[in-house]
Amino acid sequence: MRSIETLTSIEGRKLLLEIFHELRYEKQRPSLATLGILWKICTQERDISKYVKKDVTIAHPLGFFSGTGLWMEEIVNRYFFATINSFVYFGAAILLILIGIRRFSDKIDDSIVIAGIAFESLMLIFMFIVMLFTPKDDSKNGSYQDDDKSSVTDLIIEVGEIATDFAKVVVNLEKLSDNITTLIETQQLLVQSVNHVAELTSQAVSPNPKLLETMERTSIALESFKQSVDNLNLSAEALRKDEIELAVRREVERILVQKLSNS
Repeated sequence: MRSIETLTSIEGRKLLLEIFHELRYEKQRPSLATLGILWKICTQERDISKYVKKDVTIAHPLGFFSGTGLWMEEIVNRYFFATINSFVYFGAAILLILIGIRRFSDKIDDSIVIAGIAFESLMLIFMFIVMLFTPKDDSKNGSYQDDDKSSVTDLIIEVGEIATDFAKVVVNLEKLSDNITTLIETQQLLVQSVNHVAELTSQAVSPNPKLLETMERTSIALESFKQSVDNLNLSAEALRKDEIELAVRREVERILVQKLSNS
């Protein structure tokens, strides 16, 4: 059997929350019955096994005042504050309705209006008492933890945040690497384009070596053709001279023959 020194400790407060959840949600006890059992446990009970399935004893009960304060702080304020707040607003609405009807009609007696004011006052006083026992900041939402557990939890959260940031950095580095690769490819294409433009420019400024070679061959062929034409002209002139000499010779022979025949 487990023993707890007092319910005001962290372990005791956690036990109260566990008892409330077991009574209210597992055993489906009514709200008023749950409040009554928990008030008894907070003020006077030592053995709580007769109420819930927990073999725990309380070494030092808190008594009426301290137990009621703990009960108000951990149970009433934590789980029933919204209900009490709703009753306060409901009483205010009823009071406004009664005062409004009393203002324009005599059917509402003054005693009813006074009763409404008294009810609203009681609700406000009760709400004040409940708010007076509001849990401390370190015990809100029932998150009672030891310092070591809290430190471990904070450390885990920080490690998770660091891992998240590291993952974001890795993703950004991958994106940056892809961008650099794309930039390098674009730069290579640009260099190739510049080289091609430079080659075209050099070809436009200085003639192509193949073209020069072809032009040289053409010039040689033209020179050879010119020499052939010159030789042909010389041959034609020589042939013409021979023909003229032959014609002159024939004419001289004819003249001589005529003279000889006449004599």
